[in-house]
Amino acid sequence: MALVSDTEIQAFLEAHDGWERDGDEIVRTFEFSDFNEAMGFVNRAAMTAEKADHHPDIDIRWNKVKLALSTHSEGGLTAKDLDLADQFDGLV
Repeated sequence: MALVSDTEIQAFLEAHDGWERDGDEIVRTFEFSDFNEAMGFVNRAAMTAEKADHHPDIDIRWNKVKLALSTHSEGGLTAKDLDLADQFDGLV
């Protein structure tokens, strides 16, 4: 799978509130009312990622969940990352 261009990444970020670029990753922190809601989101995100066979790095801090996406085998961001980030937005 080919890396996406900087232009494609910028267009994605402009269309998706909360996502930011951090080097070769895109990241977003989702905030929930409590730990239980955060974990529900993590479980939905895990099922979505497993179905896509593409897995984010996940950091859980009580009511905050940070997701980071990159295609490590390609050394950067691919369409898989942008597609999965879009799906994660739909889980909130």
